[in-house]
Amino acid sequence: MHIPVLLKEVLKAFEGLSLKTYADLTLGAAGHAFAILEAHPEIECFIGLDQDPFALALAKAKLAPFGSKVQLFHSNFCHIKAIIKAQGPHFDGIFADLGVSSMQLDQAIRGMSFSKLGPLDMRMDPSDSLTAAEIINRYPEDKLSFIFREWGEEPAWRKAAKAVVEARKKKRFVTTLDLVEVLLKICIRKPGIHPLTRVFQGLRIATNKELDVLERLLEESDDLLAEGGRIAIISFHSLEDRLVKQKFRQKSLLKIITKKPLIAEDIEIALNPRSRSAKMRVAERIL
Repeated sequence: MHIPVLLKEVLKAFEGLSLKTYADLTLGAAGHAFAILEAHPEIECFIGLDQDPFALALAKAKLAPFGSKVQLFHSNFCHIKAIIKAQGPHFDGIFADLGVSSMQLDQAIRGMSFSKLGPLDMRMDPSDSLTAAEIINRYPEDKLSFIFREWGEEPAWRKAAKAVVEARKKKRFVTTLDLVEVLLKICIRKPGIHPLTRVFQGLRIATNKELDVLERLLEESDDLLAEGGRIAIISFHSLEDRLVKQKFRQKSLLKIITKKPLIAEDIEIALNPRSRSAKMRVAERIL
């Protein structure tokens, strides 16, 4: 069952605002979206995006009771500015829950998990051309090193990249477990963290250009918001959180609402361990 993280905190972030227009940029199973629509019956235009068509179908069914006020798009959130240009409004509220959903991790066919045998895919949008297999089998050692070091934050990045290049001379990487078998003894172990966590993170970020599209959204954030509108972003690793923090600070038209990121309470972590890594930052357009 999908459990939306930091749901209480998300509702609190938009509490007291008149949300005539609202955008959920990462719908997933629509847990956050449904709660916002229930809490804010004044919403006249709700725009929802997801690049995963399976998730979008789930969201469409869940949000059907709210009728024509809900407009859904199969799209990455980096295209939101083009979408609203066609639709009209700036937003009183914008929300994004970044990272991989539990649904995607649980589907072996998506290749997101090191604990499940599946194709080395990792695409959020199955229609995209670049896969993790393409990166692992074709990228030169220096590019793999960059991915493992900068985006995976893997201490053994140099050894990992070299091992991949040597191994693919003998056999093409096809499945997630092909990669696990080569790197399991190389990548640094930390208590409670699987040795391949960082490598898979870096590969997923590279496959989906996650930091690039997040930076584009943050650059456009003040243009997307109406005066007094708020943007709330949940991140799940330090690279995302650092980028959100820096971009919010750099925007003269944004006032930071959360001096420190909001994190899950102990009771939520007990019910949903995935929430342990979640951090939410909120900012408001002031002019």
